[in-house]
Amino acid sequence: MNALATPDLILHRGLFVTLDRRNPTADAVAIKDGKFLAVGRSHEIMALAGPQTRTIDLRGRRVLPGLIDNHLHIIRGGLNFNLELRWDGVRSLADAMAMLKRQVAITPAPQWVRVVGGFTEHQFAEKRLPTIEELNAVAPDTPVFILHLYDRALLNGAALRAVGYTRDTPNPPGGEILRDANGNPNGLLLAKPNAGILYSTLAKGPKLPLEYQINSTRHFMRELNRLGVTGAIDAGGGFQNYPEDYEVIQQLSEAGQLTIRLAYNLFTQKPKQEKDDFLRWTQSVKYQQGDDYFRHNGAGEMLVFSAADFEDFRQPRPDMAPEMEGELEQVVRILAQNRWPWRLHATYDETISRMLDVFERVNQDIPLQGLNWFFDHAETISDQSIERIAELGGGVAVQHRMAYQGEYFVERYGHGAAEATPPVAKILQAGVKVSAGTDATRVASYNPWVSLSWLITGKTVGGMQLYPRRNCLDREQALRMWTENVTWFSNEEGKKGRIEAGQLADIVVPDRDFYACAEDEIADTSSLLTMVGGKVVYAAGEFAALDESAPPPAMPDWSPVRTFKGYAAWGDAQQQRVAASQCGCASSCGVHGHAHAQAWGSAVPASDLKSFWGALGCACWAV
Repeated sequence: MNALATPDLILHRGLFVTLDRRNPTADAVAIKDGKFLAVGRSHEIMALAGPQTRTIDLRGRRVLPGLIDNHLHIIRGGLNFNLELRWDGVRSLADAMAMLKRQVAITPAPQWVRVVGGFTEHQFAEKRLPTIEELNAVAPDTPVFILHLYDRALLNGAALRAVGYTRDTPNPPGGEILRDANGNPNGLLLAKPNAGILYSTLAKGPKLPLEYQINSTRHFMRELNRLGVTGAIDAGGGFQNYPEDYEVIQQLSEAGQLTIRLAYNLFTQKPKQEKDDFLRWTQSVKYQQGDDYFRHNGAGEMLVFSAADFEDFRQPRPDMAPEMEGELEQVVRILAQNRWPWRLHATYDETISRMLDVFERVNQDIPLQGLNWFFDHAETISDQSIERIAELGGGVAVQHRMAYQGEYFVERYGHGAAEATPPVAKILQAGVKVSAGTDATRVASYNPWVSLSWLITGKTVGGMQLYPRRNCLDREQALRMWTENVTWFSNEEGKKGRIEAGQLADIVVPDRDFYACAEDEIADTSSLLTMVGGKVVYAAGEFAALDESAPPPAMPDWSPVRTFKGYAAWGDAQQQRVAASQCGCASSCGVHGHAHAQAWGSAVPASDLKSFWGALGCACWAV
C-alpha cells in the first residue's frame, strides 16, 4: 500500500459492500482521479493520506456501488421532466388529486398539466384512476393529460379542445378514441394494441425551449442521483430523433455537467425506413464513441417497427406481421457486419422465438459471439428461448414492468402463468447474461429501489404477491443485477459496478441499511450521499454540507418539480410526524399523513403551506 499514489479523497468508517468476491467487505476506500485507488481497512487506507487529501467520515453507514439502470429513457425524460407532475410512489388517489389541483392553480395558459407514467392505479388505496368528471372539476380550463402505463390516457375537456379531437376525428391505426352516446370524445384514449395514439397525443403539447430543457435534464439527473443512480443505458424512444433530441445531453456532456454516466442506443425513426437509418448511422457514428460519461452503445430498442410487441396486458397478445422477419434480418445484417451490438424490445416468447430464427440465420454467415446483443423485457420467455440466447452469446435485460402491470397479467393469464414472468432466477441459473432496470419514465417509475424490492419480494407496487419465493432473488443477487451485471450490456465490464481498485469511483450511501432493513422498507430507500467519479453529486441529511452540485431552480417557475420534486417517499413515518408537527393541527382534521408529508417533504415554501393545506381541507389552516 505504501507504494500507492497519494489519494485525492478517502472515505472511511463505512460498511462497504464491494461485490468484489476476493475482497467482499471494507470500511474505507481511497480515490484518485475518479477511480478507486485502494479498498480495505481504515488504518491502512488512512495511512495513504497526504496534506491535500480530503476525508469523509461515513459514520458507520452502509455503502453500495452506484446503481446502474439497464433501460432508462433518460434523454427523452430529461427534456420533459420539469413539465411533469409525478405520481410515482403516491399511495392514494386523494393525495394525487390534491397535487393535481395544486398544480393546476399555478400553471399558466396555454400550458398543460401532465402526469406522464411512472404509476399504476393499483398503488392507490382506492385502486382506481380518476374519472373524467373529477379531472374536469379540478381543471375546467387548464388542459390535463394523464398517461397510465402504455394502456390509456385521460384527457379533460380542456385537453380535448387543445389537441382538437372532435366527433369527426377518426381513430388512428392501433388506437381508439372512446366516445359518448353522441359520438363525441369522452376523454379516454386506449392503446389497441400499440401506444401510438398515446405518443402522438402527448406530442401535441407545448415543449420547453432549449435553455429550459437543459435545466430540466439536470433536474432529472439530480432526482436519479437522489435515489442512488450513477449510471444508465438509454434505450432511445418513440418520437426521439437523432441527432436533434440529443443536443441537450451533448451540451451537458461537453460542459462537464453530467451526473449520470450514460450509454445510449439509437432507436429507428420511421416505419419502412429502418434499413436506411442504420445504413446512415453505421457510417456516421462509431460504436463506443465518447467517454466514461457519455458513449454510444449500438442500436435499439426498436430495430424495425414490425417487430414491436407492446406489453399492454389488458389487450390480447399481438401477432407480429409476416414481414417482420425479412425487415428485421436486413437491419441485423447491417449491425452485425459493422460489429454494432443491439437491444431489441420483446415482451412475449412468441415474438422472441421468431426473432431468434432471424438471429440464427444471420449467425450462420456473420458470427454474433462477442457482440453483446440482448433482448429487453422478455416477460414470457421460454426455457427453449433462453437456451437459444445462450448458444448465440446474447443477454436478457429485465425491467420491473410487472411490478406495475402484474395485476393485469394475472387477470388475463392467471396466477400460475405469472409466477415466473419474467423468469429471472431461471435466466441466472442458465448462465445467460442478465441485469435489471426500470424502463422509466412512462411505463414504470425510475426509482431503482422499487425494482430491487420487486426482485427480492416478488410483489407488485399494489401489494400483490406475484412470485413464489423460489423465483425471487436474495439481496446480494438483486444488487448485482443493478450494478456489475449491467456493465456487460454496455461493454464496460471491469470498469464499474464494484467497489474495487481500478474501477470508477461511483457509490451510494442509502438512508437505511439495504442488507438489514425490513423487506417492505426497501422501496422507500433514498440516498444520503451519491458520488460519481469520486465527486459528490447528491448529499442529504448528515452529509448535506457536502452537496455542492445542485442545479439552479427548476425552470419554468411554475414547474411541478419546484413544489413536488419527484418520487414521493410516502412510507417515511418520520417525515409525516415532522409535517404534522409543523402544521400543528389535531389529527381529527383528517389531512395528516400522506398529504402533509408530501407538502412538507417536498419543500413547499413556508409562506405557501397555509394555502396548500387549506386547499386540502386541513381545519387549522382553513382559508
